[in-house]
Amino acid sequence: MKISRTLLAMAIAVGLSACGGETAPPPSAEAVVTPPAKSADQLVAEVNAAISEQAPQVAAADWLASTYINSESATVSASANERWLTMLNGFIEEAAKFDGQKLEPETARALALLKISSANPAPRDPAKLAELTQLRTRLEGAYGAGKYCKDADDPASCRDIGQLSEVLAKNRDYAAQLEAWEGWHTVAPPMRADYQRFAALINEGAKEIGFKDAGELWRSGYDMSPAEVVVEADRLWGQVRPLYEQLHCYTRGKLETRYGEQGSVNGKLPAHLMGNLWQQDWANLWDLLEPYPGEGSLDVSTALQAQRDALYRTELSKLSGAPGPAEIVQAGVQADLAQAKAMTKLAEGFYTGLGMPALPDHFYSESLLIKPRDRDVVCHASAWPMDTSGRVRIKMCITPTEEDLTTIYHELGHIYYYLAYKDGPPIFQNGAHDGFHEAIGDTIVLSMTPTYLASIGLVDDPKVSEHATVNEQMRMALSKVAFMPFGLLIDRWRWGVFDGSIAPENYNQAWWELKAKYQGVAPATARGEDFFDPAAKYHVPGNTPYTRYFFSHILQFQFYKALCDASGHTGPLHTCNFAGNAEAGRRYWAMLEKGSKQPWQQTMKELTGGESMDASAVLEYFAPLQGWLQEQNQGKACGF
Repeated sequence: MKISRTLLAMAIAVGLSACGGETAPPPSAEAVVTPPAKSADQLVAEVNAAISEQAPQVAAADWLASTYINSESATVSASANERWLTMLNGFIEEAAKFDGQKLEPETARALALLKISSANPAPRDPAKLAELTQLRTRLEGAYGAGKYCKDADDPASCRDIGQLSEVLAKNRDYAAQLEAWEGWHTVAPPMRADYQRFAALINEGAKEIGFKDAGELWRSGYDMSPAEVVVEADRLWGQVRPLYEQLHCYTRGKLETRYGEQGSVNGKLPAHLMGNLWQQDWANLWDLLEPYPGEGSLDVSTALQAQRDALYRTELSKLSGAPGPAEIVQAGVQADLAQAKAMTKLAEGFYTGLGMPALPDHFYSESLLIKPRDRDVVCHASAWPMDTSGRVRIKMCITPTEEDLTTIYHELGHIYYYLAYKDGPPIFQNGAHDGFHEAIGDTIVLSMTPTYLASIGLVDDPKVSEHATVNEQMRMALSKVAFMPFGLLIDRWRWGVFDGSIAPENYNQAWWELKAKYQGVAPATARGEDFFDPAAKYHVPGNTPYTRYFFSHILQFQFYKALCDASGHTGPLHTCNFAGNAEAGRRYWAMLEKGSKQPWQQTMKELTGGESMDASAVLEYFAPLQGWLQEQNQGKACGF
């Protein structure tokens, strides 16, 4: 899953602390609250003005730190965030003076959003606040610059995350995959001490504004109590777990067929054999898991690579005489950039086809679309609002693959959310809750049916058959269903770190216990406390809350069903393609415009008719596959 850089992620946290107008927990009993010197409305106006003024500076500094990784950009980013967090702490202290007062609903909501602040609540102590911002920048930079070097004395032996991921995606040699997986995880142990200190500091910051720990603060962004968030996530997981267990059982059987006894670890899936560094997406195992080889083939990656190769030949044809190595390399760079822009234009076309506006010209001139050859960048895809008035861009190292194409459609979901709510007050420029933000683009991805892919020239006209349907469902499930338990476990680990139930000396043990419990995944070799495997996933050193991604995988199917209904679709849900439907686009844009100015339950009801998250649409969508999997798994000992 890919992270967005929402404007208010740098300024104001996502969501509201509790349902029914309740606000964030009050300050601790020891706090001395003096009467407010200004009205609540005046404070909200001041906060909105500060966000508008400071957000461009913080966004620009963070952009530099992610796209020019060096000590200077790290210093600039840390300083900008330190200035903002100092100001934010002051606003939060002022907001506490209005606790218990009768306020207008919009004002009360604005102050509640303010008080749950960011995912990185900073201690009031200036020295600790400065330390926190330095640690945050250092951790993110360490991840972005991470490489595995087989020979420490030979730079040529070093491989970055993209190169190691390619091994897992394409190489079926057991030892090569194990080396690549273990190799990437070597970048994490040096972050352990910094992360432990970072977690302690944000815990301290959370406690100073009235929360038990940072985890409780994170769970306060869903218009329900923090305890209810845990119960809700467990309920939703209970709905989809039977489907996941069937997919897990089928996959384990195929791995055991390919690798023998090495194809499972005590009934669990070997971490390094899943085609993905974190086992969150199994799509790269298609060559092993395709139910009916060649039936309804949807080889999007080959089509995209052919487009890139054609662009490369065009660039080479522009060269005169006998081009030198540098000219040939530059022709490849130009072809890569042209292909990345073309893929982004395809995605933009889906959104404009729904009636949404074209992306602003600066989007293409200011976005980072391919990996630079001259410097380290954080290639993890992200969408960025650079101010409060609609300056937007994405950061992504695009390659001509199906995975990257769907990622672009996802990231543009964030971009169009930013554009839809940009005219609202800055404090409400965010998703209804953070899961909404992640679900927008993925709802569009669900509409990328074989019929749609054929309409944009990436596959042949689809042949409808039962076998083709199962193949297409499997293709989608390897990304969507396989992800769901991973969407839960990262925050379950961090909530334990924050509340003290996972001690630093047990970081890695607890990580693998959760991996086993939720994903049914295990390492092929021992992973003791000399490792720090959680930090091999960007969102841990980047300190990005992750439950949003689990919720988004429920919400996107609910949104999809609602938009399919709005478009007049009839027939099985998984066949719906609402591309080009004006009514679906109108209803979707109306939801996006609301931002976070009202409880998400209300926003949800306006689109779907219901006020709760529910996985029934997931099960309806995958009904053909679930039935097929149950037949394939008959007689097997499934579960983990």
